[in-house]
Amino acid sequence: MHLARFPRLHLAHLPTPLEKLDRLTRELGGPEIWIKRDDCTGLSTGGNKTRKLEFLMAEAQQQGADIVITQGATQSNHARQTAAFAAKLGMGCHLLLEDRTGYEDRNYRFSGNVLLDLLHGATTERRESGLDMNAEMEAVADGMRASGKNVYTIPGGGSNPTGALGYVNCALELIAQANAQSLRIDHIVHATGSAGTQAGLVVGLKAMNANIPLLGIGVRAPKEAQENNVYALAQTTAEKLGCAGVVRRDDVVANTDYVGEGYGLPAPSTIEAIKMFSQLESILLDPVYSGKGAAGLIDLIRKGRFSKNDRIVFLHTGGSAALFGYTQAFDDLIG
Repeated sequence: MHLARFPRLHLAHLPTPLEKLDRLTRELGGPEIWIKRDDCTGLSTGGNKTRKLEFLMAEAQQQGADIVITQGATQSNHARQTAAFAAKLGMGCHLLLEDRTGYEDRNYRFSGNVLLDLLHGATTERRESGLDMNAEMEAVADGMRASGKNVYTIPGGGSNPTGALGYVNCALELIAQANAQSLRIDHIVHATGSAGTQAGLVVGLKAMNANIPLLGIGVRAPKEAQENNVYALAQTTAEKLGCAGVVRRDDVVANTDYVGEGYGLPAPSTIEAIKMFSQLESILLDPVYSGKGAAGLIDLIRKGRFSKNDRIVFLHTGGSAALFGYTQAFDDLIG
């Protein structure tokens, strides 16, 4: 895979650290837990979308765009990172934010990622839940184009074959780090939502013949729908890279037992995971993605899903800025 064939803007802080979590490992009694710190990618507190945006925003720039439009939930990490990337490039940014939770709390509606969106100079529109958000985005883009704007649209989560290249690259980076440390990786676990992160990773891992099982912990869709979304995107990403067919359907595995009541609604297991990572390892997770991914990891370890001799890498997808939109979930700490 020669990713230099694709336009890319090198703004992320890479490679991100790969660290051993000694205290969490001891607390859970094994297996050995490592973390890939994609919360450290830079640009407005970082997160996994920055890797995708290196390719997406390069494509936007190549097409002469003067404004980018994307969509996501109210506390979207992707929206915040897109706004930051656009600000860095001097490009306009417009965000459609969908109310997926029904929360009316002022912190949720205006703090956390929403505040950062505005600080980066993005303009925003709100949408009610249940709409076809990509269709809504394209309608807004068409209106801007009619007024003379050159608009580049980015799907939710930056999850298309161009964005997924960022996580093909992450797979290459992770394996290089593991090889340099003689670190045998037995499993990789991460939160999966809009599909781009998991699709890119599975393509990269399979194309390298890494023989490392990848498990996505779902944060929104049911298991079959999540796996099908990831597999479809993995296929088109592999085609883009010139390695069509490298991913089989059974290479794509998601566990959706930790979604709780719905997207953006932290379950008790989510809050427990956030507290464990922060109090044992000084690492901040978020209530939407990484917190649910970590909750799945913790519970599966407790249930004996992994051998005590296994080495697991948890890919931290970032999102800690959203914590400030969810203060009501931590009332026991705040008092």
